[in-house]
Amino acid sequence: MINLFSNKRSSIMTKRLFQIDPWVIKTNELAIADKRLQESMTSIGNGYMGMRGNFEEHYSGDTLKGLYLAGVWFPDKTRVGWWKNGYPKYFGKAINSPDFLSIPISVNGEDVDLARIGYSDFQLSLDMHNGVLRRSFVGEFAQDVQIKFEFARFMSNVTQQLGLISVKATVLSGQAKLVFQPSISSDVHNEDANYEENFWELKAHSAQSDNRYSLTVETKSNPFGTPRFTVTEEMQNIVASSVEIQREAVLTDQAVAEKITVDLAANQSISLDKQVAVVTSRDVAEAQQIADATQILDESKKLSFEDHLQAHNQIWQQRWAQSDVQIDGDPAAQQGIRFNILQLFMTYYGEDSRLNVGPKGFTGEKYGGATYWDTEAYIVPMYLAVTKPEVNRQLLEYRYRQLPGAFHNARQQGLKGALYPMVTFDGIECHNEWEITFEEIHRNSAIAHAIYDYTDYTGDMSYVLNHGIEVLVGIARFWADRVHFSQHAQKYMIHGVTGPNEYENNVNNNWYTNQMAVWVLKYTLEILQQVSTEKAQDLAVTDDEKAHWQDIIERMYFPEDKKLGIFLQQDDFLDKDLRPASSIDPKERPINQHWSWDKILRSPFIKQADVLQGIYFLNDQFTLEQKKRNFDFYEPLTVHESSLSACIHSILAAEIGEEEKAVDFYERTARLDLDNYNNDSDDGLHITSMSGGWLAIVQGFAGMRHQNGQLAFKLFCPKKWQGYAFKINFRGRLLSVKVRHDQSEFSLLAGDDLTVKVNGEAVELQAGKVATV
Repeated sequence: MINLFSNKRSSIMTKRLFQIDPWVIKTNELAIADKRLQESMTSIGNGYMGMRGNFEEHYSGDTLKGLYLAGVWFPDKTRVGWWKNGYPKYFGKAINSPDFLSIPISVNGEDVDLARIGYSDFQLSLDMHNGVLRRSFVGEFAQDVQIKFEFARFMSNVTQQLGLISVKATVLSGQAKLVFQPSISSDVHNEDANYEENFWELKAHSAQSDNRYSLTVETKSNPFGTPRFTVTEEMQNIVASSVEIQREAVLTDQAVAEKITVDLAANQSISLDKQVAVVTSRDVAEAQQIADATQILDESKKLSFEDHLQAHNQIWQQRWAQSDVQIDGDPAAQQGIRFNILQLFMTYYGEDSRLNVGPKGFTGEKYGGATYWDTEAYIVPMYLAVTKPEVNRQLLEYRYRQLPGAFHNARQQGLKGALYPMVTFDGIECHNEWEITFEEIHRNSAIAHAIYDYTDYTGDMSYVLNHGIEVLVGIARFWADRVHFSQHAQKYMIHGVTGPNEYENNVNNNWYTNQMAVWVLKYTLEILQQVSTEKAQDLAVTDDEKAHWQDIIERMYFPEDKKLGIFLQQDDFLDKDLRPASSIDPKERPINQHWSWDKILRSPFIKQADVLQGIYFLNDQFTLEQKKRNFDFYEPLTVHESSLSACIHSILAAEIGEEEKAVDFYERTARLDLDNYNNDSDDGLHITSMSGGWLAIVQGFAGMRHQNGQLAFKLFCPKKWQGYAFKINFRGRLLSVKVRHDQSEFSLLAGDDLTVKVNGEAVELQAGKVATV
């Protein structure tokens, strides 16, 4: 093999806003210049709703306000002058939902605004045990008034429609008239919207006699026939103070609020618990929403903030008991993996098969709420091991629900079968970049691979033999129509595509796309042999179709270079001006923020794993030498400006014995947002890549693989760590794995006896016994 590149990689400077702690994201500094970044990292949610780490009180500095409801979205216009046949009619976006967080506060007529007032002893922390966000500071006001403010909030996992916010103010010196104005407002917009348009129309708002306040809104009408959403938010404010308070209702055109006034002397305090019920038309008809919200608050009022928190904590304890990864000797690595798991579970835990995992989750409006192929490629492999099988089953059902939309998408392109969307809320493609939406069709195969992954890992054939085979056949028929036969080469080919590496558009014969298309055809034919006669009749796959699929399998073209011993990312890739990413001036990184798109497309630099992505998916089909040759060639060319890249490189680096690189890439993927590696976390976290840290440890360092019901491990412990431990579900068992430099321990915590392979040797696992390797 010819080595074209040095393995040297340029270092990337990162900025760390939070202290290193194994269980807490915390700081004692308000990052005025990086406020949005700080907000992203302190986002919270519960799968039903979530919000960025905005302040409850008014803040006049730079901020990105965001509160999002799962499954609530709006179809924005996409038709422009260059619109062409096949383009989607609209661009779906997750919209900023009515703001129930705000609690403006004033002291002696002066707004509490950390962009303007003096303050000291600032503390901000996100507890990773339970997703509780806490903040405190001492505000300094005229006439030597000092007041300590303490805030806490979380989205309930017990009642997902419930948000809980707690505020306490204690006067340290002076006399203070405090005014709190907890509110709900529909006066919100998306930063990426045209002319700051508001997507909500007020339907009703009211102040009730029992200190309840409600607001009902509906998304504005649209010309595309997509459903309009109605949302009702209702709040109650529970106030405790040793002195008399005054309360009055405040209604404006777009908001409801309660004005709470109190006069406090030194050492006196007031506490306010704001409880908010959020009900949407996804689950409750508009006419019933007020009644449901009221019932939620009736029950909620029986418990204090701390009582709610205790019940909420019990759910988190159960989740962590099954999913926690413990790292001994590297606190930064430990913090990174737990932060990732926390954010993933706050985004999605399988409660609703109509939902999926948005790339930004509830942390920002970019990509927010929409579904990409990321879920199937990166989330499913992790969730299979750390959640119950039902959670992953929900993700598969999500795609089955949207199969009619996939058929529609293919027809829009004049093709047969099913084309799953690149970006969607309802199964219909709603993204308008041609090179991504209509050329990055490899996502179809990731949908199919997730079905395989679930079936092989769990042993549950019920999905693939029923709903799953319908999805597989739809995708197989798409690939069979999308390929063409080259009379010149006597091979099947796929032209005009974009692979996972989005820094190459409209290429011919992307190796990954071709490989995965063939794999889908093989797997579909395999499953068709196992379906019932009745199901086979419904699917109506003819013998001629099967023969055609088999011909494609046998005669598909895969670009490669035998001299270098590598698979070519696509035709003519070697004609580029090949040079390593380390040759780029560090001042021009990330290149997507410094270079024109034209310059990027002409460059040899790879955004994320492409060929290596295929080797990862189809791992057992390639030799260790093939993996090493392709890794050594492509890794130096890769700039990792996709959040999805580093974990794949970490896993493969571990497999081929490049342990130092494996650890480097783990650190990049696990702390991608905490250290803002790509300088792009200020508008939200990279939620769907947050499984990458777990994958790098379990599939990389521990080398876990599964095939035909057999679980195997190939272990190493990073030199800078003393050890690590994790638990996994596998076919009704719960396993504990502890890895250290000198030995490893396997324990069967629940389920029937199991034989696993460890470093090539069979190891018998029995309940109550520890197997030492």
